[in-house]
Amino acid sequence: MIQTFNPDFEQDIREKLERQEFMKLMGFNVTKIEVGRVEGELILEQKHKQHKGFAHGGVIATLADIVAGFAAVSLVPKGHHVVTAEIKVSYFHPGVGDKLIAKGYVLKQGRKLNFCEAEVYVVCGNDEPLLIAKATTSMANITPEELKR
Repeated sequence: MIQTFNPDFEQDIREKLERQEFMKLMGFNVTKIEVGRVEGELILEQKHKQHKGFAHGGVIATLADIVAGFAAVSLVPKGHHVVTAEIKVSYFHPGVGDKLIAKGYVLKQGRKLNFCEAEVYVVCGNDEPLLIAKATTSMANITPEELKR
């Protein structure tokens, strides 16, 4: 069972999102915050694409990292932090469309590590979202004491 150790997790996540400069630079917006689950979207622009016009793999991996990481953040005690210990991204289809949607969730909550997954979809016009990538991650919990080291 997944549970939060921070009753103010949503407000704390919103405050941390304000300091996510790279996320802002990309134009990614978080649209849903729940216990163990975070979702967001990115309107695809030319700056997000590689030379063939597909969404760049690094953009897709970054979105997966953000939503999986913040899904883990929703569980840790106030004042604790989360960093990515490991991420593996599998790409299924090229990201060709108007918008990317990323969904991250915690599969297994642990004391030091949270095991998460993320899915990234592309939306083209009014078509159904197409799953283009899936990531598995290990998110490490960092205590306030560990930050002082």
